[in-house]
Amino acid sequence: MLRNLLRPDNRHALTMGIVLVIVGYFLFALNDVVAKMLVASFGVAQVLTIRAIGAFMVLVPLVRQQRETPFHNVHRPILQTVRALLITLDTSLFYAAVIYLPLADVMTFYMAGPIYMTVASHFLLGERAGWRRWTAVLIGFVGVVIALDPSASAFSAPAWFALTGGLAYALTLVLNRSLAQTGDATLGIYQGLATFVLAGIASIFDWRSFTLAEGASMLLLGVIGAFAHLVVTRSLKLAPVSILAPFQYTLLLWGMVFGLMFFDDVPGTNMLIGSAIIVIAGLFISHRKAQKIEPVPETDLPAHLP
Repeated sequence: MLRNLLRPDNRHALTMGIVLVIVGYFLFALNDVVAKMLVASFGVAQVLTIRAIGAFMVLVPLVRQQRETPFHNVHRPILQTVRALLITLDTSLFYAAVIYLPLADVMTFYMAGPIYMTVASHFLLGERAGWRRWTAVLIGFVGVVIALDPSASAFSAPAWFALTGGLAYALTLVLNRSLAQTGDATLGIYQGLATFVLAGIASIFDWRSFTLAEGASMLLLGVIGAFAHLVVTRSLKLAPVSILAPFQYTLLLWGMVFGLMFFDDVPGTNMLIGSAIIVIAGLFISHRKAQKIEPVPETDLPAHLP
């Protein structure tokens, strides 16, 4: 398979796919930097509400261009609702966690997604994994515990926000498999609408005045996030998930670099060890999936990070 992918007529698409996925995750990380700065001055709900408006600025024209009809004959509406609620929960918890924790720390718990996903797919979708992947899952959970550092103060509410948000995010990836018939922009509309309504209601109790620049920054969150999602989605059409999946871990690198540059955050020893274990376990799980006869679903590559 890899030999066919590297034929001259496929090399350009493969290279572009890799470049796009790297750019996409860079944009996600940059988006998180802006979010961390904003939630230091504004409530999470207010930031999410205005962020959703920014996302609509990208998604609504895209839906029209692709002639999708988000609210006509909705495919599996209950699952759509559950997925939209989970996305809102995971983004809210991510933003709540970065108020108190370094970006790299929060991203570490989200990078455990493939580990959570293996377990969730077993119970929710009936997918079977061999003993090697289950061993990787157990090792990955050890990495999560080490990163949590039970003996230190990091084992607190913000850490649990990140851990719970990572679990919610993994569940959305599992649900994506059952919603493959829904257009990508339409999925974005659903999750943006859920975030706008729920966060909008919550923001009533903690709405703060903002300058034009601050409002534009909150809108920019949605614009960058939506654009990053579209870039990663495009990369999936150019290169296989099995090749692109390892590049999701560049988020940890960007998290460490940006955390040091903008917030003077230096990852602790436990976090570095735990993240290394999580990355190794996640890479092994992706590798084992690529060895299976059936193709790896595109939804195995995270493309809806906060």
